Amino acid sequence: MFDFQSYLTSMLAEGKEAGAFPAAAAAIGVKDHVLSKAFIGEAPLPGDAPVDEHTRWDMASLSKVLGPTMVALKAIEDGTLSLDERVGDFFPDAPEDKRDITVFMLMTHTGGFTPSFRLDHLLTDPKDVVDCILRYPLDETPGTRPIYSCMGYILFAKMLEKRFGKPLNELAKERVFGPLGMTETGYCPDPSAQCAATEVDPASGRPWIGIVHDENARFQGGVSGNAGVFMPLCDGIRFASMLARGGEGFLKPETLQKAIRNYTPGQDEHRGLGFHIAGTPDCFFSTGVPAHCFGHTGFTGTSLLVEPETGFWVLLFTNRVYPTRESAALFPFRRKLHAESWKAYKNGEIMA
Repeated sequence: MFDFQSYLTSMLAEGKEAGAFPAAAAAIGVKDHVLSKAFIGEAPLPGDAPVDEHTRWDMASLSKVLGPTMVALKAIEDGTLSLDERVGDFFPDAPEDKRDITVFMLMTHTGGFTPSFRLDHLLTDPKDVVDCILRYPLDETPGTRPIYSCMGYILFAKMLEKRFGKPLNELAKERVFGPLGMTETGYCPDPSAQCAATEVDPASGRPWIGIVHDENARFQGGVSGNAGVFMPLCDGIRFASMLARGGEGFLKPETLQKAIRNYTPGQDEHRGLGFHIAGTPDCFFSTGVPAHCFGHTGFTGTSLLVEPETGFWVLLFTNRVYPTRESAALFPFRRKLHAESWKAYKNGEIMA
């Protein structure tokens, strides 16, 4: 029998020893059943409290799924947002090359927007973010191929804020985190919250703790469509379990099925509505998991994988960018974790 608890504990120790991360929290489960969870390292700094299920991690781009994607899917479900709506419907002064980019294109990263650029290098006021993104040249004709874009998702969140008249952090709390009981998840965590340290601030030499790592999110005060959410493992388990149960208690099954469909087959990236879909050689999931798995990653070392037919899921939260973002050891570690744990589960080698 496969002892998931011992496996996950030993894997985190192996990853830390290899330099993949200084601290991590992880869980493996099936639907609402947790097969194992494990922790390693200290937070916020070495020598402080050990990481536990309440330690909050900078989700980085996993925020795209947790915040704007979930807000949008609920709105699509209740009819207050349509995938066919266009950028020009929200921003009438949008330039011609971006006016007809749809919600669907933004959510599937086929809007043609460049992956990223530093807003703080071009602006002094966060109020000018929308105009800046709309002025910036596209990398591709909209609707042609997927280009994963933080800038497109920043714009998308601004569209949601305009539609509902509230900032993204309030929308996410009211429409996602609150209904799911994710009471410790949100943007701009309270200074008293235990957060894993992220990259060292180059100006002060001190680690960022509870301060979003992403430069564009930080420029916007910590609330952005591309990053900004801090979440502990206990809330991550709630979220993963909901997805693994087909959206039960939050989304209608047909809504989630629409979101996890592969809309870019044959391309270098497989994209659903907000979600990354497996099946390409270079995807973060590994080639050892089914091609219909879905999930997302974050630059800081966070990830979510769900296999929808069985409800099998894996969560991995790390601060792999502390003290520097240069290490790439996390990536092969994560693929190995996914492939080996899925193989053991698929083969029935289970000991909870």
